[in-house]
Amino acid sequence: MSKRVGGGKPQRYVQPSLLMALKSEPSYGYQLIQIIGEYGFMREDVPPGMIYRHLRQMDEEGVVESKWDSQGDGPAKRIYSITAEGLEILEAWILHMERQRNALDNFIQRYREQ
Repeated sequence: MSKRVGGGKPQRYVQPSLLMALKSEPSYGYQLIQIIGEYGFMREDVPPGMIYRHLRQMDEEGVVESKWDSQGDGPAKRIYSITAEGLEILEAWILHMERQRNALDNFIQRYREQ
């Protein structure tokens, strides 16, 4: 199969992946990296620097909020949680993905019918 097939930029799904991971419960960066890797959008290990940049930007935009958690052993960890605005953005992403899925399903169906 050609390497040109299936291209695209999986990092465009970092934001909805982070929001989805935070929808169930607050979490910190390392856990989030592990969780979003399971969603299947990233082809290789998720680069931590990219994830932390997204989290920082989303925090500045009010999509997530963060606080330091210094309880437990080891250094303090920044815990992230989704905001009401973040939930709205996640819903918009889901609607977008559903439209994309429908377009892909229609395309595949046309191919199969020919």
